[in-house]
Amino acid sequence: MAGSTYGTSFRIMTWGESHGKGVGVTVDGCPAGLSLGEEDIQEYLDRRKPGQSRYATARREGDEVEILSGIFEGRTTGTPIAMMVRNTDQRSKDYSEIMNVYRPGHADFSFDKKYGFRDYRGGGRSSARETIARVAAGAIACKLLKTYGIIVNAYVKSIGKFEVDQSRFDLAERDNNSLNMPDPVAAAETAEFLEGMMAAHDSVGGVVECVVTGMPAGVGEPVFDKLDACLAKAIMSIGAVKGFEIGDGFAAAQALGSQNNDAFYMDENGKPAKRTNHSGGILGGMSDGGDIVLRAAFKPTPSIAQPQRTVNRDGEEVEIAIKGRHDPVIVPRAVVVVEAMTALTVLDLLLISKTSRM
Repeated sequence: MAGSTYGTSFRIMTWGESHGKGVGVTVDGCPAGLSLGEEDIQEYLDRRKPGQSRYATARREGDEVEILSGIFEGRTTGTPIAMMVRNTDQRSKDYSEIMNVYRPGHADFSFDKKYGFRDYRGGGRSSARETIARVAAGAIACKLLKTYGIIVNAYVKSIGKFEVDQSRFDLAERDNNSLNMPDPVAAAETAEFLEGMMAAHDSVGGVVECVVTGMPAGVGEPVFDKLDACLAKAIMSIGAVKGFEIGDGFAAAQALGSQNNDAFYMDENGKPAKRTNHSGGILGGMSDGGDIVLRAAFKPTPSIAQPQRTVNRDGEEVEIAIKGRHDPVIVPRAVVVVEAMTALTVLDLLLISKTSRM
Protein backbone atom coordinates (compact mmCIF):
# COMPACT_ATOMS: atom_id res chain seq x y z
CA MET A 1 0.00 0.00 0.00
CA ALA A 2 1.43 3.34 -1.05
CA GLY A 3 0.76 6.57 0.82
CA SER A 4 1.81 5.58 4.35
CA THR A 5 4.84 7.89 4.45
CA TYR A 6 4.97 11.65 4.98
CA GLY A 7 7.75 14.23 4.99
CA THR A 8 11.13 14.77 3.36
CA SER A 9 13.84 15.66 5.89
CA PHE A 10 11.73 14.69 8.92
CA ARG A 11 10.00 11.62 7.54
CA ILE A 12 7.45 9.28 9.10
CA MET A 13 5.87 5.97 8.10
CA THR A 14 2.78 4.75 9.92
CA TRP A 15 1.55 1.15 10.07
CA GLY A 16 -1.10 -1.04 11.68
CA GLU A 17 -4.87 -1.49 11.72
CA SER A 18 -7.73 -0.64 14.04
CA HIS A 19 -8.30 -4.25 15.13
CA GLY A 20 -4.84 -5.69 14.50
CA LYS A 21 -2.19 -6.25 17.15
CA GLY A 22 -1.32 -2.57 17.24
CA VAL A 23 -0.43 0.60 15.39
CA GLY A 24 2.90 2.32 15.12
CA VAL A 25 5.24 4.71 13.38
CA THR A 26 8.86 4.98 12.35
CA VAL A 27 10.37 8.46 12.46
CA ASP A 28 13.47 9.08 10.35
CA GLY A 29 15.43 12.33 10.29
CA CYS A 30 15.24 13.37 13.95
CA PRO A 31 18.59 14.91 14.91
CA ALA A 32 20.69 13.23 17.58
CA GLY A 33 20.82 14.66 21.09
CA LEU A 34 17.15 15.55 21.69
CA SER A 35 16.06 14.60 25.21
CA LEU A 36 13.18 12.19 24.67
CA GLY A 37 11.35 9.51 26.62
CA GLU A 38 8.08 7.61 26.44
CA GLU A 39 6.52 10.13 28.84
CA ASP A 40 6.97 12.87 26.22
CA ILE A 41 4.99 10.82 23.72
CA GLN A 42 2.41 9.63 26.23
CA GLU A 43 1.45 13.20 27.14
CA TYR A 44 0.16 13.71 23.60
CA LEU A 45 -1.39 10.25 23.21
CA ASP A 46 -3.39 10.73 26.42
CA ARG A 47 -5.11 13.71 24.79
CA ARG A 48 -6.57 11.59 21.96
CA LYS A 49 -7.21 8.24 23.61
CA PRO A 50 -10.80 6.95 23.81
CA GLY A 51 -13.00 6.60 26.87
CA GLN A 52 -12.16 9.96 28.45
CA SER A 53 -15.69 11.39 28.40
CA ARG A 54 -19.23 10.50 27.43
CA TYR A 55 -18.64 12.26 24.12
CA ALA A 56 -15.89 9.83 23.09
CA THR A 57 -16.05 6.18 22.10
CA ALA A 58 -16.27 3.80 25.05
CA ARG A 59 -13.46 1.67 23.65
CA ARG A 60 -11.07 1.21 26.59
CA GLU A 61 -7.49 1.52 25.42
CA GLY A 62 -4.56 2.63 27.54
CA ASP A 63 -2.77 3.67 24.35
CA GLU A 64 0.58 3.15 26.08
CA VAL A 65 3.51 3.82 23.78
CA GLU A 66 6.62 1.68 23.52
CA ILE A 67 9.77 3.19 22.01
CA LEU A 68 11.53 0.34 20.25
CA SER A 69 14.59 2.07 18.79
CA GLY A 70 16.40 5.36 18.25
CA ILE A 71 16.83 6.33 21.93
CA PHE A 72 19.89 5.75 24.13
CA GLU A 73 20.26 7.02 27.68
CA GLY A 74 17.28 9.33 27.25
CA ARG A 75 18.42 11.02 24.05
CA THR A 76 17.81 10.52 20.35
CA THR A 77 20.65 8.84 18.50
CA GLY A 78 19.93 10.21 15.01
CA THR A 79 18.77 6.77 13.86
CA PRO A 80 15.13 5.83 13.06
CA ILE A 81 12.80 6.03 16.07
CA ALA A 82 10.26 3.19 16.06
CA MET A 83 7.20 3.41 18.31
CA MET A 84 4.28 1.07 18.88
CA VAL A 85 0.93 1.19 20.68
CA ARG A 86 -0.71 -2.19 21.18
CA ASN A 87 -4.46 -2.70 20.72
CA THR A 88 -5.98 -4.28 23.83
CA ASP A 89 -9.77 -3.75 23.56
CA GLN A 90 -10.75 -4.85 20.06
CA ARG A 91 -14.29 -6.18 19.61
CA SER A 92 -14.28 -7.36 16.03
CA LYS A 93 -17.64 -9.11 16.55
CA ASP A 94 -19.23 -5.65 16.76
CA TYR A 95 -18.63 -5.40 13.01
CA SER A 96 -19.64 -8.90 11.88
CA GLU A 97 -23.11 -7.79 10.81
CA ILE A 98 -21.73 -5.22 8.37
CA MET A 99 -18.83 -7.24 6.95
CA ASN A 100 -20.46 -7.29 3.49
CA VAL A 101 -22.25 -3.94 3.73
CA TYR A 102 -20.95 -0.53 2.65
CA ARG A 103 -21.47 1.88 5.55
CA PRO A 104 -22.64 5.36 4.46
CA GLY A 105 -19.98 8.00 4.99
CA HIS A 106 -17.17 5.45 5.41
CA ALA A 107 -14.34 4.30 3.15
CA ASP A 108 -15.81 0.79 2.77
CA PHE A 109 -16.95 1.15 -0.84
CA SER A 110 -13.94 3.05 -2.21
CA PHE A 111 -11.45 0.81 -0.33
CA ASP A 112 -13.14 -2.31 -1.70
CA LYS A 113 -13.10 -0.98 -5.25
CA LYS A 114 -9.40 -0.05 -5.03
CA TYR A 115 -8.02 -3.19 -3.37
CA GLY A 116 -10.70 -5.85 -3.96
CA PHE A 117 -11.14 -6.40 -0.23
CA ARG A 118 -11.63 -4.43 2.97
CA ASP A 119 -10.93 -4.92 6.64
CA TYR A 120 -14.45 -4.52 8.02
CA ARG A 121 -13.22 -4.54 11.64
CA GLY A 122 -13.46 -0.83 12.30
CA GLY A 123 -12.10 0.19 8.92
CA GLY A 124 -8.57 -1.22 9.19
CA ARG A 125 -6.10 1.35 7.82
CA SER A 126 -8.97 3.76 7.19
CA SER A 127 -9.79 3.86 10.88
CA ALA A 128 -9.19 6.98 12.97
CA ARG A 129 -7.08 4.75 15.21
CA GLU A 130 -4.28 5.16 12.67
CA THR A 131 -3.89 8.73 13.94
CA ILE A 132 -2.22 7.35 17.09
CA ALA A 133 0.90 6.94 14.98
CA ARG A 134 0.69 10.51 13.71
CA VAL A 135 0.28 11.88 17.23
CA ALA A 136 3.28 9.89 18.50
CA ALA A 137 5.46 11.29 15.71
CA GLY A 138 3.95 14.75 16.18
CA ALA A 139 4.94 14.71 19.85
CA ILE A 140 8.59 14.44 18.79
CA ALA A 141 8.12 17.20 16.21
CA CYS A 142 6.54 19.49 18.82
CA LYS A 143 9.39 18.94 21.26
CA LEU A 144 11.99 19.62 18.57
CA LEU A 145 10.13 22.77 17.45
CA LYS A 146 10.17 24.08 21.03
CA THR A 147 13.98 24.14 20.89
CA TYR A 148 13.54 26.73 18.13
CA GLY A 149 10.96 28.67 20.17
CA ILE A 150 8.07 27.48 17.98
CA ILE A 151 4.85 26.40 19.72
CA VAL A 152 1.87 24.63 18.14
CA ASN A 153 -1.54 24.87 19.84
CA ALA A 154 -4.91 23.70 18.54
CA TYR A 155 -8.38 23.82 20.05
CA VAL A 156 -12.03 23.32 19.11
CA LYS A 157 -13.35 26.51 17.54
CA SER A 158 -16.88 25.25 16.96
CA ILE A 159 -19.13 22.20 17.16
CA GLY A 160 -22.26 22.40 15.08
CA LYS A 161 -23.59 25.94 15.40
CA PHE A 162 -21.90 26.56 18.76
CA GLU A 163 -18.71 28.61 18.45
CA VAL A 164 -16.08 29.98 20.82
CA ASP A 165 -16.60 33.67 21.65
CA GLN A 166 -13.29 35.49 21.14
CA SER A 167 -14.11 37.85 24.00
CA ARG A 168 -14.06 34.82 26.35
CA PHE A 169 -11.12 33.05 24.70
CA ASP A 170 -8.78 31.42 27.22
CA LEU A 171 -6.43 28.73 25.92
CA ALA A 172 -5.94 27.37 29.44
CA GLU A 173 -9.68 26.60 29.55
CA ARG A 174 -9.20 24.13 26.67
CA ASP A 175 -7.81 21.55 29.09
CA ASN A 176 -10.55 22.14 31.67
CA ASN A 177 -13.44 20.70 29.66
CA SER A 178 -13.92 17.48 27.72
CA LEU A 179 -14.72 19.32 24.48
CA ASN A 180 -11.33 21.10 24.26
CA MET A 181 -13.05 24.47 23.79
CA PRO A 182 -11.18 27.55 25.14
CA ASP A 183 -14.46 29.11 26.27
CA PRO A 184 -16.32 27.67 29.30
CA VAL A 185 -19.68 29.12 28.26
CA ALA A 186 -19.53 27.72 24.74
CA ALA A 187 -18.37 24.37 26.12
CA ALA A 188 -21.36 24.16 28.48
CA GLU A 189 -23.84 25.10 25.76
CA THR A 190 -22.29 22.61 23.35
CA ALA A 191 -22.40 19.82 25.94
CA GLU A 192 -26.14 20.33 26.37
CA PHE A 193 -26.59 20.20 22.59
CA LEU A 194 -24.57 16.97 22.36
CA GLU A 195 -26.81 15.28 24.91
CA GLY A 196 -29.66 15.78 22.45
CA MET A 197 -27.59 14.41 19.59
CA MET A 198 -26.79 11.29 21.55
CA ALA A 199 -30.42 10.77 22.49
CA ALA A 200 -31.34 11.06 18.81
CA HIS A 201 -28.58 8.57 17.83
CA ASP A 202 -27.05 11.23 15.63
CA SER A 203 -23.67 12.96 15.33
CA VAL A 204 -22.26 16.39 14.55
CA GLY A 205 -19.13 17.95 13.05
CA GLY A 206 -17.10 21.02 13.87
CA VAL A 207 -13.97 23.10 13.30
CA VAL A 208 -10.52 22.83 14.88
CA GLU A 209 -8.32 25.93 14.79
CA CYS A 210 -4.54 25.70 15.12
CA VAL A 211 -2.05 28.49 15.80
CA VAL A 212 1.73 28.27 15.37
CA THR A 213 3.64 30.97 17.29
CA GLY A 214 7.32 31.87 17.10
CA MET A 215 7.60 30.94 13.43
CA PRO A 216 10.51 32.69 11.65
CA ALA A 217 9.92 34.25 8.24
CA GLY A 218 11.02 32.49 5.07
CA VAL A 219 10.05 28.86 5.78
CA GLY A 220 8.41 27.09 2.85
CA GLU A 221 8.96 27.01 -0.89
CA PRO A 222 7.61 29.50 -3.45
CA VAL A 223 6.18 27.03 -6.00
CA PHE A 224 4.83 23.52 -5.39
CA ASP A 225 6.00 22.97 -1.81
CA LYS A 226 4.38 26.11 -0.43
CA LEU A 227 3.99 26.05 3.34
CA ASP A 228 0.24 26.52 3.09
CA ALA A 229 -0.04 23.87 0.34
CA CYS A 230 1.89 21.37 2.47
CA LEU A 231 -0.23 22.19 5.51
CA ALA A 232 -3.37 21.69 3.42
CA LYS A 233 -2.17 18.26 2.33
CA ALA A 234 -1.24 17.32 5.89
CA ILE A 235 -4.53 18.42 7.44
CA MET A 236 -6.67 17.05 4.61
CA SER A 237 -4.97 13.66 5.10
CA ILE A 238 -6.77 13.37 8.45
CA GLY A 239 -9.70 11.06 7.74
CA ALA A 240 -12.73 13.16 8.63
CA VAL A 241 -11.48 16.56 7.40
CA LYS A 242 -13.55 18.02 4.55
CA GLY A 243 -12.42 21.65 4.57
CA PHE A 244 -9.26 23.69 5.20
CA GLU A 245 -8.45 27.40 5.61
CA ILE A 246 -5.38 29.57 6.15
CA GLY A 247 -5.82 33.01 7.74
CA ASP A 248 -9.08 34.60 6.63
CA GLY A 249 -9.63 31.65 4.31
CA PHE A 250 -12.87 31.77 2.35
CA ALA A 251 -13.78 35.11 3.92
CA ALA A 252 -10.94 36.64 1.89
CA ALA A 253 -12.99 35.99 -1.26
CA GLN A 254 -15.51 38.60 -0.06
CA ALA A 255 -12.93 41.18 1.05
CA LEU A 256 -11.37 44.09 -0.82
CA GLY A 257 -7.63 44.28 -1.43
CA SER A 258 -7.46 47.34 0.81
CA GLN A 259 -9.05 45.26 3.58
CA ASN A 260 -7.20 41.99 3.04
CA ASN A 261 -3.62 43.28 2.72
CA ASP A 262 -1.56 43.22 5.92
CA ALA A 263 0.30 46.52 6.32
CA PHE A 264 3.94 46.26 7.41
CA TYR A 265 5.66 48.47 9.98
CA MET A 266 8.93 48.48 11.93
CA ASP A 267 8.47 47.08 15.42
CA GLU A 268 10.23 48.13 18.65
CA ASN A 269 13.13 45.81 17.77
CA GLY A 270 13.64 47.46 14.40
CA LYS A 271 12.28 44.49 12.48
CA PRO A 272 9.45 44.36 9.89
CA ALA A 273 6.13 43.22 11.35
CA LYS A 274 2.45 43.20 10.32
CA ARG A 275 -0.35 45.19 11.89
CA THR A 276 -2.94 42.53 10.97
CA ASN A 277 -2.77 38.86 10.02
CA HIS A 278 -5.30 38.22 7.26
CA SER A 279 -2.63 36.11 5.52
CA GLY A 280 -2.56 33.63 8.39
CA GLY A 281 1.21 33.95 8.65
CA ILE A 282 1.99 32.86 5.09
CA LEU A 283 2.73 34.94 1.99
CA GLY A 284 3.78 33.46 -1.37
CA GLY A 285 4.00 30.00 0.15
CA MET A 286 6.51 31.11 2.81
CA SER A 287 6.07 32.09 6.44
CA ASP A 288 5.94 35.87 6.93
CA GLY A 289 6.89 35.97 10.61
CA GLY A 290 3.32 36.25 11.91
CA ASP A 291 1.36 33.55 13.70
CA ILE A 292 0.31 30.75 11.36
CA VAL A 293 -3.45 30.33 11.74
CA LEU A 294 -5.26 27.41 10.11
CA ARG A 295 -8.64 25.74 10.46
CA ALA A 296 -9.87 22.23 9.70
CA ALA A 297 -13.55 21.40 9.17
CA PHE A 298 -14.52 17.92 10.38
CA LYS A 299 -17.60 16.11 9.14
CA PRO A 300 -20.03 14.44 11.56
CA THR A 301 -19.03 10.96 12.73
CA PRO A 302 -20.50 8.67 10.02
CA SER A 303 -21.20 5.77 12.42
CA ILE A 304 -24.68 6.43 13.80
CA ALA A 305 -27.27 4.08 15.24
CA GLN A 306 -30.10 5.45 13.10
CA PRO A 307 -31.37 3.21 10.27
CA GLN A 308 -29.64 4.11 6.99
CA ARG A 309 -30.10 2.92 3.44
CA THR A 310 -27.12 1.40 1.63
CA VAL A 311 -26.04 -1.54 -0.54
CA ASN A 312 -24.00 -4.67 0.07
CA ARG A 313 -21.23 -6.38 -1.96
CA ASP A 314 -23.89 -8.41 -3.82
CA GLY A 315 -25.49 -5.23 -5.14
CA GLU A 316 -28.59 -5.51 -2.95
CA GLU A 317 -30.17 -2.47 -1.33
CA VAL A 318 -30.34 -2.96 2.44
CA GLU A 319 -30.92 -1.04 5.66
CA ILE A 320 -28.41 -0.89 8.50
CA ALA A 321 -28.11 0.64 11.96
CA ILE A 322 -24.47 0.69 13.01
CA LYS A 323 -23.75 -0.88 16.39
CA GLY A 324 -20.60 -0.71 18.47
CA ARG A 325 -18.69 2.06 20.24
CA HIS A 326 -18.45 5.33 18.34
CA ASP A 327 -17.83 9.01 19.06
CA PRO A 328 -20.97 11.20 18.77
CA VAL A 329 -18.52 13.97 17.85
CA ILE A 330 -14.97 13.36 16.67
CA VAL A 331 -13.78 16.98 16.88
CA PRO A 332 -12.45 17.14 20.50
CA ARG A 333 -10.19 14.11 20.07
CA ALA A 334 -8.98 15.44 16.71
CA VAL A 335 -7.41 18.56 18.27
CA VAL A 336 -4.11 16.85 19.06
CA VAL A 337 -4.09 15.17 15.63
CA VAL A 338 -4.26 18.59 13.96
CA GLU A 339 -1.42 19.76 16.21
CA ALA A 340 0.65 16.72 15.24
CA MET A 341 0.20 17.07 11.48
CA THR A 342 0.87 20.82 11.68
CA ALA A 343 4.04 20.27 13.70
CA LEU A 344 5.30 17.55 11.36
CA THR A 345 4.83 19.83 8.34
CA VAL A 346 6.32 22.97 9.88
CA LEU A 347 9.34 21.07 11.22
CA ASP A 348 10.00 19.32 7.92
CA LEU A 349 9.98 22.57 5.94
CA LEU A 350 12.00 24.34 8.64
CA LEU A 351 14.77 21.75 8.32
CA ILE A 352 14.65 21.96 4.52
CA SER A 353 14.83 25.77 4.65
CA LYS A 354 18.15 25.58 6.52
CA THR A 355 19.78 24.73 3.20
CA SER A 356 18.26 27.70 1.33
CA ARG A 357 21.36 29.91 1.49
CA MET A 358 24.84 30.13 2.98
